[in-house]
Amino acid sequence: MGTRPTRHSRGLLAGFLVALVASAGCFVGGVSDPQSQEPGGEPSAASPDPSATRADGTTSVEEFTQDVADAQAVAERYWTAQFRASGERFQPIRRITAYQREGQVSCGGQPLPRNNAVYCSQGDFIAYDVNWSVAAFRQIGDAFVFYLLGHEYAHGVQVRLGIRYDFTIQQELQADCMAGAYLGDSVRAKALTLAEGDLEEFREGLAAVGDDPDQPWFAEGSHGTAEQRTDSFFRGYEQSLKACGLS
Repeated sequence: MGTRPTRHSRGLLAGFLVALVASAGCFVGGVSDPQSQEPGGEPSAASPDPSATRADGTTSVEEFTQDVADAQAVAERYWTAQFRASGERFQPIRRITAYQREGQVSCGGQPLPRNNAVYCSQGDFIAYDVNWSVAAFRQIGDAFVFYLLGHEYAHGVQVRLGIRYDFTIQQELQADCMAGAYLGDSVRAKALTLAEGDLEEFREGLAAVGDDPDQPWFAEGSHGTAEQRTDSFFRGYEQSLKACGLS
């Protein structure tokens, strides 16, 4: 994906109380790879496996770092415009931080696990396992980075809007929809440019982070199956925020 000068699009946030709400929990959602929670060893961020590298040459840590920065900038501009259209002021998420080891970063005293990315409401930050994220970036493509950041940023927006659900799957699928809206609207506004294969990379990324089909939908921490997550994301991508239950 590539970035271009931003033209703000209008959103559907009118009617919500926009405030930074202190969450009772530490995590407001995350994105993880359920099939690699206990891998044999950490992927190296410095030496890509050529057999796992996409043909588009997505390999370098520098490109990954730039994509994270670009995704953050586009997300901040997008949500600032949405809140402004509703007569409200958007407060960007305080920071985005990378970690390499379990427990290196904590959220409310709870150590963050490997192979994950989360939004921490207590501290208002996004944290991600850089080894896992770079490995996914190399295997899936750069579009995964924009989805990953968009999903976690959506959790920060949910907190600012005071959105709470009884089941985590509701929170997660809405965040997928909001990530899709942020990306689809940004492409339509020409703030982002899709490269060949980016849509398929979104599908691959969503398939990689879907729950096991046997996991109960009501279980704590459920995010949705690959099919559910893909449906939610592309509903937002194609129909914008009106498809995400924000009005």
